[in-house]
Amino acid sequence: MRIFVNDKPFDLISYEELNPSKSYETVYSDMEELPAHLPWKDDVLFHEPSHDLIIRLLYILRTRKLKDLDSITLVTKDKAALKKFVKSRFSIIKAAGGIVSKKDKMLLIFRLGKWDFPKGKFEKGETPKQCALREVEEECAVKVKAGKKICNTWHTYTQDRKSILKKTYWFEMDCVSDVDMTPQKEEGIDDIRWFFEADAKIALINSYPSMRYLFKQFIKSHLKPQTL
Repeated sequence: MRIFVNDKPFDLISYEELNPSKSYETVYSDMEELPAHLPWKDDVLFHEPSHDLIIRLLYILRTRKLKDLDSITLVTKDKAALKKFVKSRFSIIKAAGGIVSKKDKMLLIFRLGKWDFPKGKFEKGETPKQCALREVEEECAVKVKAGKKICNTWHTYTQDRKSILKKTYWFEMDCVSDVDMTPQKEEGIDDIRWFFEADAKIALINSYPSMRYLFKQFIKSHLKPQTL
């Protein structure tokens, strides 16, 4: 599980998921409290962190700009318990959206000064796919057909002094019609465009890390397996 906390990857993994080929610049084991001289740079790994340590890590990630930090990873024998505890520190909001394709192009929206993918919060009684379809069609004024799920993204923010953890379900979508395509201005969307994959990758430099992560997951799911 990867959570973007103040745009920094905060990974919760089991030992089975620990990649032996990935190197961490700093590694700590069975820490009860935050190390006094944590470097806050590159990739940092904690084995079996205590609850107090997790609370402190989340607070610092949410309140400080750590420009030299690449990621923090927590690894544990009980991933379910770790996820449950981290989630308990937030109010959880659910949303859904999609990456819309038309032949070899994909749809991006420009909102709040950044390129993004269309998405929105659930309405009562909706399934993730129903929410994703409605939000994409409302925000872009297009007709789409939803396909398979890509992944979920998680990111945090503060609203009315509350710490929010937003879970967004993402689906592949095919464009059925874009003859009336226009940005939904009342949702703060200023522009909407079709991009070739290479151009979308460049545009997403001006986006959120969670959206670049989503883009990579989408591309990865479409890579053809190599044949011997």
